[in-house]
Amino acid sequence: MKKLLITGAGGFLGQMLCEKAMAGWQVFGTVRSSRMTISGVHEIQVDLTQRQDVIAMLDSLKPDAVIHAAAMADPNACQLQPIESKRINVDAAVTIAGWCADHRIHLVFTSSDLVFDGLNAPYRETDPACPVNRYGEHKVLAEEEIRRIYPETAICRLSLMYGNRISSRHEPMSLILKSGRTIRLFTDEFRTPLFVETAADGILLCLEKTRGLVHLGGGERISRYEFGRLLARFLGVSENRIIACSQIDIPMPSARPPDVSLNITLARKKGFNPPALIEVLRSFVANPP
Repeated sequence: MKKLLITGAGGFLGQMLCEKAMAGWQVFGTVRSSRMTISGVHEIQVDLTQRQDVIAMLDSLKPDAVIHAAAMADPNACQLQPIESKRINVDAAVTIAGWCADHRIHLVFTSSDLVFDGLNAPYRETDPACPVNRYGEHKVLAEEEIRRIYPETAICRLSLMYGNRISSRHEPMSLILKSGRTIRLFTDEFRTPLFVETAADGILLCLEKTRGLVHLGGGERISRYEFGRLLARFLGVSENRIIACSQIDIPMPSARPPDVSLNITLARKKGFNPPALIEVLRSFVANPP
């Protein structure tokens, strides 16, 4: 069986990728500090910001394909720690892309809808990137460097993801609501929310069928606030636990674009078919966290 390396395997998306990929690959997952709990996945502890360690790991493993999903994904943290953000979000990606190019193996790089300023949604792959925060800037820089080094890479820009899965850095909104806590959500920030299982399916599809840039989103535009209310309704908890607010009400280090909804026409042509938002949320009731 061919070897697939998934970076960031202990994360919210990485765990799901590992589970999904085991059906057709021998899966190896990198972690920095968190431990995986996925039976059948071979864990590799490596600091992806240490170039020589990464190259040594790749030379030893000799994977047949790589999905680079590891990232410093909190925009506020990236804004406050720009040097660390660049090391993780740009430099590590460039190291991996260079190795994959030298060995002519397929690479999938996960990018973000936050490469856009939110003023001209829904965004197609041909629209110019125009980020408003450091995280978006570094994702754009990584995309540009990867395209220069290895144009055959599949670059998947992902919408805001959601799901029941708990990771070291992610607590599901469904769990917060069911615990009785309240949550403040923006009425003036719009996304095309993407179920994490659907995201993993789309990335694995791109691994097999795609070269170049592709947008993977949930297909339905909705504000964070309305998404929360809809989720509360399906969970059977009071919608009063969702507190409406505007971006201006919560000062943050990182600027937030108002609408980074993604157009997924190209992905649909390749076979990506995200289920309706209501269908996914209904599954939350049947499969609670």
